[in-house]
Amino acid sequence: MDLAYLTEEVKRIALEAGQYLLTERSNFNRNKIEKKGAHDYVSYVDKNSEKLIVNKLHALLPEAGFITEEGTATLKEEDYCWVIDPLDGTSNFIHDNAPFCVSIALKDKEEILLGVVYECTRNELFWANKNSKAYLNGKEITVSKQSNLDQSFIELGFPYNAEGFRTFILKVIEDLYGHVGCLRLIGSAAVELCYVASGRFEARIEGFIGAWDIAAGSIILKQAGGVVTDFSGNPNKLNGKEVFASNSFIHKDLLKIIQKHKKYLNAL
Repeated sequence: MDLAYLTEEVKRIALEAGQYLLTERSNFNRNKIEKKGAHDYVSYVDKNSEKLIVNKLHALLPEAGFITEEGTATLKEEDYCWVIDPLDGTSNFIHDNAPFCVSIALKDKEEILLGVVYECTRNELFWANKNSKAYLNGKEITVSKQSNLDQSFIELGFPYNAEGFRTFILKVIEDLYGHVGCLRLIGSAAVELCYVASGRFEARIEGFIGAWDIAAGSIILKQAGGVVTDFSGNPNKLNGKEVFASNSFIHKDLLKIIQKHKKYLNAL
């Protein structure tokens, strides 16, 4: 399998889907949204973007299955699988906020092979494959070398499963607020993993999200020198329930705080 060629083609597809998102954003009507769950929304834009991506990826690699957020295509017994979020940051998109992105990853039965994330509002294309470094718009990126929690920028994600996550994350915030460089909520898991990969942040914490939210960003972060684990410190194998990503230098110290409060994490 020629991962370099596939990566280039996926970059092209992500850019095309991203341009579609930007075009639709300029004329978007909030009345054209559907509710998937409590405060969880989808629009025709998500669905059309996914169809565009699925059709082009199927032509590129017909033998691969799909894991998609909106269910356009499915995974059966295929050896390869595309993991797609056609619009990560839907709530940001709906409210004309930033960031939002296209996220595409390819995996086999063992590992993620490549990942591409296109952040539309800043025209930033992140990518990596398992044989490459990580890149942003053609320039190599690496994680920050910050090892002091007191100076670290930490991203948090608030999933739609508020009841399962609320007590845990409030306990974590209580320990971190005033004791780290800053805490931020941005609203796009895929983009935020890339921000850790590029050294803009040192870590990100979230739970109860989908494999499509983290697949592409995870390999980009890994190839940039970072790490993604669950809340026990084990390698994260696309387990969206517990996602802790960092530059690796603060991982141990921050993991201690996470583990102290993990008992408050509840699956519903």
